[in-house]
Amino acid sequence: MLNASPLISLAFEAERVVELRLVRLAWGGPAAWVEAQLMVAEKMAAAVEAMGTLMTGGSPERVVARYREHVAANAARLGGRTSS
Repeated sequence: MLNASPLISLAFEAERVVELRLVRLAWGGPAAWVEAQLMVAEKMAAAVEAMGTLMTGGSPERVVARYREHVAANAARLGGRTSS
């Protein structure tokens, strides 16, 4: 069974990235357009990566760990902090 602690951490970390992205989108302009495109591309790539991990025998724990890595990178890029 998947440990809930990394999932809870992921939820809090992702919430911060959503907040940072919403602010960037709310400001509008070219930066908002780029962020929206990047967000969609990142989500698609992360979903494909997660599916590949699971299809090749990877664990759900590894999928959560990779999502947390992606979220941390986005938080750093957007100027936020992570609790990792």
